[in-house]
Amino acid sequence: MNENKPTFESSMQRLDEIVNLLEKNQCTLDESIALFEEGLKLSQDLSVQLKSYEDKVARLLKESAGE
Repeated sequence: MNENKPTFESSMQRLDEIVNLLEKNQCTLDESIALFEEGLKLSQDLSVQLKSYEDKVARLLKESAGE
């Protein structure tokens, strides 16, 4: 695993933190926009990772059924 890339779990945790910060509505507009941008990027990255995991599980199940 790439040591510079955050884990799925740590990315989810950061996304949760961002959502909580934005829900509190205590950030400046600039801070909110930066957090929103970071959250979108995390969401996109998590979606790609999740799709990769789903594909791997499907492949493993298919290989398992074929044995």
